[in-house]
Amino acid sequence: MQRAGHAPGRFVDMHVLPSVPYANVNRDDTNSVKTVQYGNVERTRVSSQCWKRATRLYFERTLGQKALRTRRIGEAVAKDLRERCGWPEDLARRAGQHIAAGSSIKADPPDDDVPAWSTNAMVYVPGTAVTELADLAIEHRQVLKAAPDMKKGGKSVLPKDGIDAVLRSRNGVINLFGRMLAEVDGAGVDGAVQVAHAMTTHATDVEVDYFSAVDDITAGWKDTAGSAHMGSTEHSAGVFYRYATVDLDDLLRNLDGDITAARELTSAFAEAFVLSLPQAKKNSTAPHTIPDLVHIAVRGDRPVSFAAAFEEPVTADHHGGYATASRQQLAAYATAAHQLLGERGLLSSGWASLEDKDLTGLGERHSSFPDLIDLSLDAALTPAAAAEAKA
Repeated sequence: MQRAGHAPGRFVDMHVLPSVPYANVNRDDTNSVKTVQYGNVERTRVSSQCWKRATRLYFERTLGQKALRTRRIGEAVAKDLRERCGWPEDLARRAGQHIAAGSSIKADPPDDDVPAWSTNAMVYVPGTAVTELADLAIEHRQVLKAAPDMKKGGKSVLPKDGIDAVLRSRNGVINLFGRMLAEVDGAGVDGAVQVAHAMTTHATDVEVDYFSAVDDITAGWKDTAGSAHMGSTEHSAGVFYRYATVDLDDLLRNLDGDITAARELTSAFAEAFVLSLPQAKKNSTAPHTIPDLVHIAVRGDRPVSFAAAFEEPVTADHHGGYATASRQQLAAYATAAHQLLGERGLLSSGWASLEDKDLTGLGERHSSFPDLIDLSLDAALTPAAAAEAKA
């Protein structure tokens, strides 16, 4: 296992321009398209939380690790005890109650919304934590058999230190994305990833789609006219600017300096960030495009977003599209930004795209997204890059 020395201020900046067709991948509380006013025009917006979740789920599949975010960890343990261990329903339920109430986190009794004991704060644990907590219950099966069902204000018979130790555990997913869990000492993890809200590079109009559904049984009956259901939904389309950065210092700190693990996690995140897409309304819109352009810069001083490239909204070119104009505007802004910064802190810069022209402001061109990611990480996680970052 290769370990890193102290190399302050290394960031992997990722800039992505995807063209998303007619869709609504992120809705607000009224079921409407999310928007933002920027540059005095309205843009379509996708929240960072929405796209980060899509990225995390893709990342977990790529990495082969999962993390679980829930208040209902006790129910998950009860289910595992029933299905994996063959525990009777009442004993498994009681074990789940005592797991939920047995940590340093305040527990809430059942109510109309949550029909079982739950933690007051959401836990965020490796997917293996459910099995580990179930195994803890198995160790104390006789105690649980003699214990009563939890009542409001009751005390768990399971060891708090044992439960907290499991809640404190982490895997690659948590080391990268971080965890806020103040109730359990030592459980907090500083996230190494920062993700911006995505927004279109140009002004957009939200369109209302009216739809109806025909009843297959009554269709064509003489005494029946019209549809069985009618409704409307909002959609929009456009070219988005997306930005994220990985703080390699924070990640290496979480990994105790393990460069090999840092590369694996950063590579998997980069792929997930580039290729993921939120899944809202996927069955009725299927907006499964790939990005038009990906630009990755490795910096040794501070992260730099290029969102300001689109403060002045892109206007369609003479053919009518925004994608080409967005790629060229990003490259032009990058050139100007690098000139202002005097190339300070820039360790590596590259891009891969559908673009047939040379976007010199974005650094070296690569033939594929995987090549771009691999060569960027070569620059980010080498002794030479660390030495240059210190300078």
